[in-house]
Formats: sequence, C-alpha cells, structure tokens
Amino acid sequence: MDATFATGKELQKMDPVFGQLSFDDHEQIVFCNDKDTGLKAIIGIHNSVMGPALGGTRMWNYNTEWEALNDVLRLSRGMTFKSAITGLNIGGGKAVIIGDAKTQKTPELMRKFGEFVHSLSGRYITAEDVGMETKDMDTVRDVTPYVTGISEERGGSGNPSPVTAYGVYLGMKAAAKSQFGTDVLDGKKVLVQGIGHVGETLVDYLTKEGAQVTITDINEEKLYQVASKYNATIYTGEDLYTADVDIYAPCAMGATINDNTVNKIKAKVIAGAANNQLADENVHGAILQERGILYAPDFLINAGGIINVYAELANYGKAEIMTKTENIYNTTLEIIDFAAKNNMTTHKAALTIAQNRIDQRRIENAAK
Repeated sequence: MDATFATGKELQKMDPVFGQLSFDDHEQIVFCNDKDTGLKAIIGIHNSVMGPALGGTRMWNYNTEWEALNDVLRLSRGMTFKSAITGLNIGGGKAVIIGDAKTQKTPELMRKFGEFVHSLSGRYITAEDVGMETKDMDTVRDVTPYVTGISEERGGSGNPSPVTAYGVYLGMKAAAKSQFGTDVLDGKKVLVQGIGHVGETLVDYLTKEGAQVTITDINEEKLYQVASKYNATIYTGEDLYTADVDIYAPCAMGATINDNTVNKIKAKVIAGAANNQLADENVHGAILQERGILYAPDFLINAGGIINVYAELANYGKAEIMTKTENIYNTTLEIIDFAAKNNMTTHKAALTIAQNRIDQRRIENAAK
C-alpha cells in the first residue's frame, strides 16, 4: 500500500512507532518485559541535549499497548520542554507501566523495573507519577541510583505533588491577572477536574484564597472526602465542560481539551496540572485562542514536581525549590506576552522559547 494514501489507522499498522506524530524524533524507546513479576513497561527518552532524561513513571491500566506507547511518547516529549522552559539542565524522558497500580503493583515488580532503568546507565532517571508513591521510588532506589523523588529519610526530596500544586496555583494566578486584570482568586469560580495528590492540594490553595471551588473525580469516595474537608461543591451536571465557571483546572489524565469539548468550554482561563491537556496542540490551541480562552501551558505551570526532584541531582535545598517554583508566575506572564506580540498560541509560545534554549545548548555542545 502506498503510504501517501494510507489512513491514520493503516499508518499505525505500518509504522507503529516512527510514523507517529507523538514520536517526534525520540532518541530511544525501551520495551521492558518480565514474565516472573508480570512487568510490562515502556521507557521513552525524547531528548538528552540538556542532560540525562528525567521524568516520572506512570502505572496505568491502559486499554491497549498502543495507548500506552502513545502516552509515554507524548509524556516524555512534554518533559523535554517542561525542563527547558523552567531553566533546568536536564533532558526529557518518561516511563509507563501497564497495569492496575492498586492490585498489580508489587515490590518485586518495582525492583525489576528499577533493574531496567539501571541498564540504561543513567540516560534515564525516573521519578514518581500517576499510580506511584514515594515508597515505590524507595524500592526502585534499592537497585539503582537513577531515581529521584525518594523519601526524605533516605536523603531525597520526598513527594513532589505539593510543589507541583503550588506551581499550578501560581500559574493560574498569573493567567487570571492577564485575563481578568487581577490575580486575586477570591470569588472566582474554579472547576478542578481530578483530586489526586496534586488536585487536592490545589483545592486547598484555592479554598484558602476564597475561590468558589467545584470538584469532580471518578473516585466517588475521594470526591466526598475532599468536598467535606474543604467545603467544596461536587459537580453534578451532565457535561462538566459546559460548567459556568471562570477557570477550568484539568488535573487528571490528558487530552480533555479535544474535538468533543473545545467548543463547549465556558471558562475564560484553563490552568491545571494534567499533562498534554490539548489532544491536538495546534488545532485545539488555536480554537481556544480564537474563542478568547487563555490557556496556561501545562508543561510550564505543572513543572513544580520536576523542580522538586531535580533538586536531588543539582544538590539544592527547599528554599531554592520554592524560589524556582515561584518563578513559574513570572514565566507564565512572559509566555502570555510573547504569544500576544507574536500572534501565536500560548502553547506555541512556550514551545518556541523552550526549543530555542535546547537549540542553543546543542550549538554549545557541538563547539566543545
């Protein structure tokens, strides 16, 4: 079959890795399999120009292996730009483990995963992500030094989620300042989708500032627990994307801004912790811009977590972690201004600035 006339699904069959948009010139993809522990994992190293690839491990019960591959490709690419835009000297990588973290994750499985990470000799450094806890990173640390986000008792920076939430909160305030003329969130209606470690902490920040917080999550038990704790409203409508709110904060899985939702959104600001919020960053980013909705680039405002774990590699303490995270506020304003001056989406503006830093480092590396 002539690839020129092939459909997307046919291309996936013919070029299941290199032919995907999400491949985006990845340097290395490692498939990990262990029969004894049941481990099935994929490690993606997108770019190591700025340094070794650093990024968390996600354990998720994917519907298909293709879905898992596409996720790790999108996530590791995002890590490259997240680190670059934040000014960290680290590359972009990510890992996914296929399975149910609640029922299939075992210490033996995590140690075996750590052995695969170790086999890459430091080209990839792992950390915590969805489905993982600090104790899991401690288990990985038993077999490899190439892991961050380990417990403070073992000399690490601990759970990165609170720092991630703080960065998202500051990015949201910066976007509000640009869109509403003030960064004060008192009285603003905010919908937080996903109340895991990061989402709940974000709810805490918003509640303390006086925002009117509405929450939604697939975990009903957690939903009622968080609603009670912070006096938040549980969303009960049929379509949360049509909710009458000022700010939409996606803090669950990615691609919630897609063909089915992008024209429904009533919020004037989108600022959340989820990775890869735009299903198609060019198409959906442009539609948001045309509709006057300000999008705070996810890989910028959710960078607090990577700042936190990078501290273990760069040997800086809590004070510098917070200073670097607080700078997300100023960087968000700079990105919004750059986008307006260059008539481009905020997502494109953030990518451009990050890519410029990577290109400059590539030139410097070549000259050595």
